[in-house]
Amino acid sequence: MSGRTDSGTEPSISEGEEEEYAEDAEEEYVEDARRARWTAAGSGALLCLAGLAAALLRLTGTAPARVPAAYALGAAVCALAAFLGAKGRTRRALWLLIVGTMVMALGDQFD
Repeated sequence: MSGRTDSGTEPSISEGEEEEYAEDAEEEYVEDARRARWTAAGSGALLCLAGLAAALLRLTGTAPARVPAAYALGAAVCALAAFLGAKGRTRRALWLLIVGTMVMALGDQFD
């Protein structure tokens, strides 16, 4: 026979070890979800504040009216993303953060 001599000698996993592995995996999943929520909420809040600050700065200058409006709209979208991220809707929050940032970048192009 040309088969491996050590095949089939692995110890079987007992039910206790399997349950322990499942609990560890669940704890890791919960920690990853918590980290994703905090990241989405924090990024959304930070981009919202940046957009509002840019809108206020552009509002006091000589920029066309659509520039501060674009920044304010982008900030509102990022605020919505922060809210959704805090509620656990991290995938939607990520897409809204991208859209909000793009709207603010578009406002910057109008300037």
